[in-house]
Amino acid sequence: MDIGAKQNIYHLIDQLACSGKAVLMVSSYLPELLGTCNRIAVMCPRRARPARSVNEWTEHRIMLAATGTHRLRET
Repeated sequence: MDIGAKQNIYHLIDQLACSGKAVLMVSSYLPELLGTCNRIAVMCPRRARPARSVNEWTEHRIMLAATGTHRLRET
């Protein structure tokens, strides 16, 4: 997807969110999620983590939650 198309999609997502609509975004590109979302929920095998404010997440924490290895020391 080119930059212009991606900007149009982000603009549409922003319009929907500002109008009070809920937007569910699914992505494996963590910088995109951290830069676009205001809440993130992480799924891992046999467990769904509660959605939390994006301010509580880092790429490292998301990966730990997604792999179920949240007990590893965070850097």
